[in-house]
Amino acid sequence: MPVSWRIEIDWEALQGAPAEERACFGAIGLRINERWMTEGQDYLANRLRTKPYLSGYHLAEWLAWNWWRLRWEPRSSSREWAQSHCMATIGQGYIWPNISFFSDGERTALVSRPTSERPDTPLRYISDYAAVLPAGQFEAGLDEFFAQVIDRLDAQRTLCTNFHAIFESLSEERRTPDLAARRKLEALLGEDPDEADPAIVERLLSDGREAGIDAIQEIAAARAQTGDAPALAELRRLARDSGFEASPRDAVRLRVRDGLAPSEDRPAWLVGALAARALREQERLDGQPISNRRLADMAGVPAAALESRQDRQANLSFIINDERDAGHLILRSKWHEGRRFELARLLGDRLLASPANRLFPATRASTYRQKMQRAFAAEFLSPFDEVEAVLGGDYSSEGQRDAAEHFDVSPLTIRTLLVNHHRLPLEELGEDFDVNAA
Repeated sequence: MPVSWRIEIDWEALQGAPAEERACFGAIGLRINERWMTEGQDYLANRLRTKPYLSGYHLAEWLAWNWWRLRWEPRSSSREWAQSHCMATIGQGYIWPNISFFSDGERTALVSRPTSERPDTPLRYISDYAAVLPAGQFEAGLDEFFAQVIDRLDAQRTLCTNFHAIFESLSEERRTPDLAARRKLEALLGEDPDEADPAIVERLLSDGREAGIDAIQEIAAARAQTGDAPALAELRRLARDSGFEASPRDAVRLRVRDGLAPSEDRPAWLVGALAARALREQERLDGQPISNRRLADMAGVPAAALESRQDRQANLSFIINDERDAGHLILRSKWHEGRRFELARLLGDRLLASPANRLFPATRASTYRQKMQRAFAAEFLSPFDEVEAVLGGDYSSEGQRDAAEHFDVSPLTIRTLLVNHHRLPLEELGEDFDVNAA
């Protein structure tokens, strides 16, 4: 079912507030299709209310200031992330809904959660709902809301407000490619406009011109998990000193890639799983487990890369091409199943990423590219139909461990496949799962 969303406003009168707040006060509702994410229990009126009384001005100001982070920054558990992604943090004396927005780059999730019942609080939000929509559609919904607020301010002759200034800057940034590239990197780093270290941003932009901006953006997006965005030169040095040789020429390639490009209309897990099935069929792997030797050969690396027990030296796994037919590999995990999974992710990344990339990173970020990698690795190493056959309907922990041993993957990989295919409830993954609202 197609997803549409809108922020709707019924203007109301307000006394004793600044002019911009008076102009844009009203009953405001956020609707996904026919479902209201702003629904709540109004205790004063003793009724359910879909559009609570809020400040359209403060909402527009918050959305415009945080636009780049809402559009590009992946989900994070940090408190700073919530300040820029959750409406409940807007404040200004209003009771805001507990609605969060986050993006993987191609698709945007909107998640509403009930608020706690508190004494002397006249409104409690009760919506418990999540939806995912194409990021372009999310942008269009914001643009429509901004236009409503601008028109209202103009009609009320309330000009030259802080929102006008923020909106004008945002509009210029969006239509200027160089500014847009900078703002996107800042957002991926988890920073507000002009708040990131300029030296880091300049270095990432320079690295992007050399190794491919898509790959460097993945490095930036991982900063929330690692606390670092390593320079390309640093990754090259680490790979040369501690990595394994990787030959792009020897790595397997997909002969047919139709329908396997990232798309805001298709979830990342589906693209990754389809690519894995296509490669298995191309290489005539049937449903059999993949040995270390076969996996290494397909990735163009020595089997010793999977057998190493070296201590962790990097916050991410990656392959970097030094020259056209030469490169190096670093795997982060020191565990056997983890190294197999990481190598499978990098194999999938080579297959699906732009040929212009010279760096192929596997990080813990929740971007579309990383989700696609993880789905590819899970389906490639342990195809779901074969997992089902091995389990024979036994989804117990013991059955999952048996399947994991059979395919030489971790039990978490099997558990994730079962949840994704609705054989187990989402709660079975606990905090290990890379939660997405889809």
